[in-house]
Amino acid sequence: MSITRILVADPLEVLAVGLSSWLADAPELNVIGHAATGQAVLERLAKEPVDLILMEVSLPEQDGIDTMREVHRRHPKVKVLAYSSLTDIEYVNSMLIEGASGYLVKDASQAEVITAIRTVMCDKPYLSPAARESTLRGYDYTEKRMDGEYIGLTEREREIIRLVALERTNDEIAKALFISVDTVKTHRKHLMTKLNVRSLAGLVRYARDRNWI
Repeated sequence: MSITRILVADPLEVLAVGLSSWLADAPELNVIGHAATGQAVLERLAKEPVDLILMEVSLPEQDGIDTMREVHRRHPKVKVLAYSSLTDIEYVNSMLIEGASGYLVKDASQAEVITAIRTVMCDKPYLSPAARESTLRGYDYTEKRMDGEYIGLTEREREIIRLVALERTNDEIAKALFISVDTVKTHRKHLMTKLNVRSLAGLVRYARDRNWI
C-alpha cells in the first residue's frame, strides 16, 4: 500500500493533531508534520518528501496563495489541497489559479476530508460544496473561466490592491507608483474582474485577509 505523506500548513498546530487523529481511519494517509507559516512550508519541503499539503489560505507572514505559487514553482509534483474557512470566490479562484488541486472548507466532516484527499491524490480536482457554490455564483457576473488564460495577479496589481486597502485615492496611488490616474482606474477595474468582487470593499477585504495591510 502506497503511503501519502501529508504536511498540514496552518497557524494552529492543534489542527494537525486533530487531522492526524481523523486520518487514522485511512491507513494510507499519514500526517508527517505541521508548518505554521508559508516560509516554514517551503523549508520543510526542502528537507523531506511530501506528497500533499493541506494548506490554510490565511497563513501569517507569507499567505497561502503566495505560498501556493512558490510550492507550484519549486515542487510541481507536490499536490496542494486548500483547507480554509474562507469560501469567497476570490480565495477559491486564487488558490486554484496558483496550482491547488482542490479547495476544502474547514467545516467538512471526517469522511469528506478523507474523500477530498483521496480524490486529489488520484489526480482529480475536488471542491467542497460551499466552494463550488461560491464559484458558480461568481461566474454569474464575470466572463472569466478557470480553463482560460492564466490570470494571476502581477506585482503592480498587488501593490495597487494594498494601496486601495490603505484608503489611498486614485491620485495618490498614481503619484506613488509613477503612473497615470487613468492607468490606476483601469487596474482597479481589471482587478475586480480577476478576483470576482463587485466593489472596492471586496478588494479591501482581499488585502486584509491576506495580511497585506
